Order: sequence, then C-alpha cells, then structure tokens
Amino acid sequence: MDAAEIESLERSTVEGVAPAKVLEIAGWLVPLDDGAIRRAKTAVPLSHDLDASALSKIEAAYWTEGLSPGFRVAEAPGLQGVRDALVQRGYVAEIPTVVKVGDVGRLAALRDKPGDLMSEPDEAWAAVFLGEGFDAEEEASRVAALTRSPDALYAAAREDGLTVAVGCVTFGHGWAGIHGMRTDAARRGRGLASTVLATLGRAIQARGIERVFLQVQEGNDARSLYRKAGFEYAWRYSYWNRP
Repeated sequence: MDAAEIESLERSTVEGVAPAKVLEIAGWLVPLDDGAIRRAKTAVPLSHDLDASALSKIEAAYWTEGLSPGFRVAEAPGLQGVRDALVQRGYVAEIPTVVKVGDVGRLAALRDKPGDLMSEPDEAWAAVFLGEGFDAEEEASRVAALTRSPDALYAAAREDGLTVAVGCVTFGHGWAGIHGMRTDAARRGRGLASTVLATLGRAIQARGIERVFLQVQEGNDARSLYRKAGFEYAWRYSYWNRP
C-alpha cells in the first residue's frame, strides 16, 4: 500500500469508531476517548515513515484530558525509531493485531443467503454483544461507539426469530471498514458470520466502494474465515501502553 492509502485507511479507522475528540499532532491522529475500543483512544501515525519527535506533545494531550496515553504503531521499518522511543519511555507492546484489506466482490459473494441490513442497530443486534463469553461493560461501551459512527450500516443473521450474529460497516475516506463481528457462543461454526460478512459486502457494493478493511487480533479463530472472504495481510501493529 502506498502512503496515501495508509493515511486514508487510518483516518477511516479512527472515524469509524467515533472517539469523543480527535486531534492531529505532527503527522499523528490522536483520538481522545475513555471507552473500551482501543482504536478510539490510542494515537496512530498517519505514515509508516515517521520519527518520535511528537511523542511528548501527544502524551500531554492525553494528560490534559485526564486520560492515559496510548499508541497504536505498525511494525514498519520506518517506525522503528518510534518503537524504540516508546520502550525508553516505559511503554510495552501488547495485543498484536493484523490489518487486512479485502476484495469487495468476493466478500459479497461469500454466502448466497443474505442477512438483514439496518441503518440503525436494534436492541437484538446490541444484545449479541452482551451474551455469554463477552465482558458486558466493555461490550456495552463498544456498542455505544459503533452506534454513533457517523456513517455506518449494521447487519444481522437470525435463526428461529433470534438475532444470533452481527456486524457493522463504516464508511469514510474512500474505505469501508468492518467492525464488531460477533456470533452467539452457542451457534458458532454454522456459517452465521459468513452471512453477516456477505450482507455487509453487498452493502459496500451498493455504495460503489471498492476498498474494504478489517482488523483482527492474532490468534483470533476468525482469521480463516477472513481469508476465505478475500482479506489479505496489509500490516501488523501493536498497542503500546505503560503497565
């Protein structure tokens, strides 16, 4: 990916998770939020070739808002100086996560059977996040953030009148971003997530958007599904926080 694509994807990522406030400091996006979504409260460089000169200003911006500084930094050679400086400041890298970029046509064709598409999430959509195996407080915060995304659509797969799998797509800066993929713990492995992804893929097609991305933690069981849906590796990043 070229520099313009990286910047537009990062801008779309932050916009999609709707932080309370966003600053721009010397080539960094600095989202300021106290919710559960890490992408909404960690500073991210808009380039994969940037020095560490802005770190003190970014830390000060978080402290001014009464928040703990955090960073989200790609494992790109051009950001080695940033990573070294974070280590020197006492930050630790955690939660390695992969950015994947997909083929919209392949995503839309993942399943023939469509799910339901909504312009606003209903209570049943939100309830999937609060089911067994999920942290209720953290997931409620996540639902609130995705619900206030400035341009989003919401998909659901239903069985026997029950909503059992959900997801969300946000739009911005020429990208569609997939977020909030959740499936009821008792119904996993039945293709329900594929139904949700295909529904979101068709919604992206209808918008005429050709670029789609998602982000998945390493070790997540859904990685094979995303490969099947046409998503390919773009880069890997970690979150940097002080213990």
